[in-house]
Amino acid sequence: MKEQEILEHVDKMSTEGATFIDVGGYSSRPGSKHISEKEELERVVPAIELIQQHYPESIVSVDTFRSRVAKAGIEAGACIVNDISAGQLDEDMLSIVGQLNVPFVMMHMKGTPQTMKEHVNYTNLVSDINLYFSERINKALSFGIKDIILDPGFGFSKNLEQNYELLNKLDLLKIAGLPLLVGVSRKSMIFKLLGKSQNEALNGTTSLNTIALMKGASILRVHDVKEAMECVSLFNQLNA
Repeated sequence: MKEQEILEHVDKMSTEGATFIDVGGYSSRPGSKHISEKEELERVVPAIELIQQHYPESIVSVDTFRSRVAKAGIEAGACIVNDISAGQLDEDMLSIVGQLNVPFVMMHMKGTPQTMKEHVNYTNLVSDINLYFSERINKALSFGIKDIILDPGFGFSKNLEQNYELLNKLDLLKIAGLPLLVGVSRKSMIFKLLGKSQNEALNGTTSLNTIALMKGASILRVHDVKEAMECVSLFNQLNA
């Protein structure tokens, strides 16, 4: 994205109520192209610096599984590390996050973005994910990471049926007592099931975001901030 496009996007999201802006330079979509660390740094760091320059009050998270990118992102002005691999794809990640003393979002995924579609076998989906998080949480704590957020990883190493089973049983992941981040926005679990395009998945996204909140989600990762904030407002009123 060009600088003006980034600023316009951040302005729109901030105006509509986004709590924080997630900046990533490596696409984690199934089968996405692998890029070098150098290219990822060249995409991420200038974008974070630009946002901080024009929107200094913005809370920015750096979305990466590479420790060097995480460190550079935090030094550029981000204050949260969001790792799709929970520290598994870079052996230095947990150590770096512990040293940086910032919150860490750890997602459930098996394999890599290029291979995750091959890893959808589970003994018991929710139990296996809870075991995964138990191991990763203990590992993170051993490196001094204090603030941990769990992302169940909808669409990552899960087929369509598993995604809906996970959403239906999302409250069972609260056993760890940590905040849950849910990202289902415009994903194929919505538009493929409905026989629509990704651009037509907003209504389905809103429906699943509402269910996620009712099942215990604390954070929604979305493309459409205005509609998500309306979900949150209605949910909060229901539980006032």
